[in-house]
Amino acid sequence: MRPKKTARRRRLAPRALIMTITLLAVALAAGTALAASASPQTVQARLSSRQIAFDHSVVVSGTVPAAEAGRELELEFLPAGTSSWQSLATSSAASDGAYRFVARLRRSGYLRVIDAGTPGLVPAVGTASTAGYSDAEHVSVSASLRLRPHAFAALGPHRITVRGGFLPAVSGKVVWLQARVGSRWRNVARARTGAGGRFALRFTPTGGSARIRVRFAGDLANARSSAPAGSVTVYQATAASWYYDGGTTACGFHATYGVANRGLPCGTRVRLYYRGRRITAMVDDRGPYVYSRTWDLNQNTAAALGFAGVGTVWSSY
Repeated sequence: MRPKKTARRRRLAPRALIMTITLLAVALAAGTALAASASPQTVQARLSSRQIAFDHSVVVSGTVPAAEAGRELELEFLPAGTSSWQSLATSSAASDGAYRFVARLRRSGYLRVIDAGTPGLVPAVGTASTAGYSDAEHVSVSASLRLRPHAFAALGPHRITVRGGFLPAVSGKVVWLQARVGSRWRNVARARTGAGGRFALRFTPTGGSARIRVRFAGDLANARSSAPAGSVTVYQATAASWYYDGGTTACGFHATYGVANRGLPCGTRVRLYYRGRRITAMVDDRGPYVYSRTWDLNQNTAAALGFAGVGTVWSSY
């Protein structure tokens, strides 16, 4: 008889194991559902923008469960590169659970909304949000460059100084003066901000005409930004004559203020200076073919400059 009992036990063992696993699965599912129902939902938050200008506002809005309507909420800010959250504002959720905050920021960092009445540990940035806390959302705040664009002009190489202010008004920030060369901006001078964020960029252009700007490359506290600084033109002494261009031109068109030049592309704009008068002319013909002369001014250009005969004209080329 003993062999029969042993065989029966072997047949029952797998069934018992299956029943045990099933009961454990049911228990785990029930426990998970109970825990989920016992924990309040995460605070929902959304930002009006993730990139704003210096000292501009971002709107933080969202909802909490309707059952939590009227609860006190708090908007907190964590400056980038720090580990301490700062309280910016408090408010209460409306009857439908909706809320709204407006925060004016001067540096980049993280924003979140918390249920001020929820105890427990505060989740770290980058971890999943827990009950009573919204996700930490990053906001990038660009720096502000304050300066007045200016048209710099010099007869021959001459140092220019571009002054301005940087916001936030702190010292030690690196700013660049850039000149537009062809289709690219090139760094031509570098400076650090001083007291109150003030800066002075000094540059000695050698010739030609170009637009200029001031640029901040960005750092942990503030995103990059740039601001126009105007233009710079360095005039060179060149020999010129004038002619009447009543006939056809080598470029196929007549500019109102035209100049002839042997090498510059047709349509090139040239700034000319002569005895206190300035004008922008356009290359529309070829010439002059007299040795050492650079320009032939048409009758309109010559009249606007008060130029007659042959002489020295300052030009941007």
